[in-house]
Amino acid sequence: MNYLVAVLPDRTQAEQAYSALEKEGLPTNQIDIVGQGYKNPDEYGLIDPNQQAKKGARRLSSLLIPFGFVAGYIFNVLTGIEILPIGSLVNHLIGGLLGSAAGALGAYLIGGGVGLTVGSGDALPYRNRLNEGKYLLIFKGSEELIPKATRILRQFEPENLQGYIEPTKA
Repeated sequence: MNYLVAVLPDRTQAEQAYSALEKEGLPTNQIDIVGQGYKNPDEYGLIDPNQQAKKGARRLSSLLIPFGFVAGYIFNVLTGIEILPIGSLVNHLIGGLLGSAAGALGAYLIGGGVGLTVGSGDALPYRNRLNEGKYLLIFKGSEELIPKATRILRQFEPENLQGYIEPTKA
């Protein structure tokens, strides 16, 4: 399945483009408008980058927090640093807790930051445009219908017109 995504500045242009596609005989069940008053990005399947970032940070923290504890504990054992004058076991445990905190911070910064910037693909720019009040007109169709839809949508001078090919599942 091929996709064609047009970013249109307002609701009227999105509706006019929809009508133009409909008049040319393109099936309306393959045309969607995403924006205020129509489908929302979550309903359509545009990944929320914030959710992806949280998921990445949680997944990474399940590895880094225990690893950080062990690394902090071993580091304190090997160096013999006295954090508090209480006893060696307590100092080793404090070293482990500090290592865990470092692991949690690393998971938050790396897992969350990478998920926010890389994990969203093209969804983040589209979500930003929707937040600005713009509309997405999405046409799903075969290779033969995409050029016809492209020709029609170019008349409306969209801010962006991007085609995508759905990857085949092997």
